[in-house]
Amino acid sequence: MSFPNLLKELDLGFMTLKNRVVMGSMHTGLEEAKSGFDRMAQFYAERAKGQVGLIITGGFAPNFEGRVSPFASQLSFKWQIKNHQKITQAVHKEGGKIALQILHAGRYAYHPFAVGPSAIKSPIALFKPRALSERGVKRTIRDFAECALLAQKAGYDGVEIMGSEGYLINQFIALRTNARKDQWGGDYKNRIKFPLEILKAVREKVGNQFLVIFRISMLDLVEGGSSWDEIKQLAKEVEAAGANILNSGIGWHESRVPTIATRVPRGAFSEVTAEVKKVVNIPVIAVNRINTPEKGEEILKKGHSDLVSLARPLLADADFVKKAMENKEKEINVCIACNQACLDHTFKGKVSSCLVNPRACHETVYNIKETKKAKRIAVVGAGPAGLAFSIEAAQRGHKVTLYEAESQIGGQFNMAKKVPGKEEFEGSIQYYKTMLEKYSVEINLMTRVDAEDLIRMEYDEIILSTGVSPRIPRIKGIGNPKVLLYTDVLKKGKSVGSKVAIIGAGGIGFDVAEFLLQNPEKVSAGLDKDIYFKKWGVDTSQKRPGGLTQETEKEVPFREVFLCQRKKSKLGSGLGKTTGWAHRLSLKKDGVKMLSGVSYKEINDEGLIIEHQGEEKILKVDNVIICSGQVPKRDLYSALKDSGMSVHLIGGAYEAKELDAKSAIKQGSELAFEI
Repeated sequence: MSFPNLLKELDLGFMTLKNRVVMGSMHTGLEEAKSGFDRMAQFYAERAKGQVGLIITGGFAPNFEGRVSPFASQLSFKWQIKNHQKITQAVHKEGGKIALQILHAGRYAYHPFAVGPSAIKSPIALFKPRALSERGVKRTIRDFAECALLAQKAGYDGVEIMGSEGYLINQFIALRTNARKDQWGGDYKNRIKFPLEILKAVREKVGNQFLVIFRISMLDLVEGGSSWDEIKQLAKEVEAAGANILNSGIGWHESRVPTIATRVPRGAFSEVTAEVKKVVNIPVIAVNRINTPEKGEEILKKGHSDLVSLARPLLADADFVKKAMENKEKEINVCIACNQACLDHTFKGKVSSCLVNPRACHETVYNIKETKKAKRIAVVGAGPAGLAFSIEAAQRGHKVTLYEAESQIGGQFNMAKKVPGKEEFEGSIQYYKTMLEKYSVEINLMTRVDAEDLIRMEYDEIILSTGVSPRIPRIKGIGNPKVLLYTDVLKKGKSVGSKVAIIGAGGIGFDVAEFLLQNPEKVSAGLDKDIYFKKWGVDTSQKRPGGLTQETEKEVPFREVFLCQRKKSKLGSGLGKTTGWAHRLSLKKDGVKMLSGVSYKEINDEGLIIEHQGEEKILKVDNVIICSGQVPKRDLYSALKDSGMSVHLIGGAYEAKELDAKSAIKQGSELAFEI
């Protein structure tokens, strides 16, 4: 067995988990979607079939005030049990175990009925919360216990009480949000009374043969958070109050430290969990950026935790654990922690999915079946769209031939993987290589085909995933030797000077800036947790409550970079909802000068002449890098269409966007499911 610690059973006395992998809680949007419980049943059942040891659902509020939004999920009434039984029965049928997470949003609620320990508004919320009365506090405790009992009656194997990430329980614990003067506020003993009373009430309702997990905030990453001594004290008291397992919570939602994005090193916070593990006798779960069985095995082998939580990696691949059991870890579709189709969707009120696996949360929509009629299919272009189509179509039984003009597959992913914090894209390329071989896709690298070639070979279907070309703006002097395209920098590796102006502040412009600011002789913060902690001001020793250093360490930037855009709006406004802030803050930390509302006048040997805020000025730079969008490459389409061939455009060839791999992979996959 390659992963003896990861795949080892865990005996809890009244329950045995088949392995040490926990599917962490994720709100997917299915909780509120039409036919959502039927879809959740299929979603969770596939993960149970994939041999996950324990599944934890997305958060369900114990009462109306606790809902994340006005129509968000809640479990408070007996009539709701029937819907939840669809989930528990489906999971149990596949031999799995599942716990329901009870989450009270507190001041994070996006509705005017929000409550908190005190009337202190969150910087990321719309509404100022109403301070709970003492009667309201006690009622809320009862609501938690009643929710747990309903979960038990619905067939869940346990519950997780959400006590971290800045939600209501965490708000009672921290001085940042608790200014009460009664028995629920003041000193630490009073502030932790709320979670402890909840645990006691829950345990009294459900008995001792029911799993109760408490998710404790081990690192708040906000001012006014808890200290190490306080966290360890709470951990011991949570154990005494009846919790069976401690889960780790890292960072509040309002923290200005990225904790789960791809720029965070794998398993960066497992040593934080290890500190708490030292003071309790119940199992603890390590979390955040554990996306391979190798990393999970390493954390467990070091003794940092007893279990590991994987949330988004099980969106990316429902069979993650099963593949690890069968020594097929190279076939795991690795989560790249991009957040684009999961968390970004959640915070936009959409049903979540996964950039590398569009079928996630859509299992009942994309019910893939083996084809009844195998076709000969040509795919031109081995970028994300072409690769996704090729694998899915070949898996269904079609005979797929892939043509790629470059010497390697991957397309735009080969540029993305060079950007600091996006190294995970290399894992996706390796996954595609493995799966192309598994499903016998014929691969022709360094091969340019024209329309005549494709027509002559009489394919049943031709898929054009030929990608995009950089769009070149009309600026006087655009032909100056100091002008480079983003492809010259990221793909061709052309030399760049020490002072640079970037034209275009979309995703590509930000990525190029990150790339240029990374000293090639040093390791990226995304690959080294110590560098990451220093950059973002994280103190895991928690000498100051909350785990933040007083000042982040600043280094002299490797280059001087100007990031410019024509629009007057904030730079990066179109970036991912849950990662854009970190992108902007990262560049700010590295001294990037961000200019909006720029008019480009001329590029000459001195640099870039612009008009900004009504004043003409020259940016004396060594290079000007063009990141102002793309145009589709559709050279073959008209000739093939005119010949009567069945031809399809996918990915950038269909619509040129900001290197939109999410749309490209989704489009390629959907076509493969149907063709």
